[in-house]
Amino acid sequence: MVSTTKTRFSVGVMTRVAILAAAASILFLIQIPIVAFYKLDLSNIPVLLGAFSMGPVPGMMILALKSLIGLLSSSSAGIGELADFIMGTALVLPAALIYQQNKTRKSAIIGMAIGTLCMVVAGVLANKYIMLPFYMGAFHMDMDGILRFANVAGVDSEWKLLLMITGPFNLLKGVVLSVVAGLIYKPLSPILHAKVR
Repeated sequence: MVSTTKTRFSVGVMTRVAILAAAASILFLIQIPIVAFYKLDLSNIPVLLGAFSMGPVPGMMILALKSLIGLLSSSSAGIGELADFIMGTALVLPAALIYQQNKTRKSAIIGMAIGTLCMVVAGVLANKYIMLPFYMGAFHMDMDGILRFANVAGVDSEWKLLLMITGPFNLLKGVVLSVVAGLIYKPLSPILHAKVR
């Protein structure tokens, strides 16, 4: 009897993980240009929904599956997907862990706020040590070339790019993801918690 219940739970969780990962992968293909070469996508909304409804581990599974599927159409030899995974982890993991301790609206907001700040830091570091070096190597550009490509007035050094563009962009992205996930979580909650028979 215990075994059957456990199996049903596992099937239910894995089914929801697969569905949310598919939704995240589709959203990952839809990117809105914001500033310089940064584009906004909403693919971490299904990841947040999964992490809140099932816990941090299924949430991370959804994120990992999204990144693996993204590799199939990667234009950055997987570097972009790695950076996205790092920043997604920085947002989702703190939010899910805090929410899991006390499943209230307040803790969800606090968790997403902390996750957003973590994503800002992770975004700056991932760009500094992963993305920018990759693009400079792949396209045989120096930092001046990157800055010319970014084409943002007043941004004339790597740290200005990171602190004036990368950081604020990830702050905006974290806020947008958090607000949308917060608004749709409750209406979708019956579906997210539905049991697979």
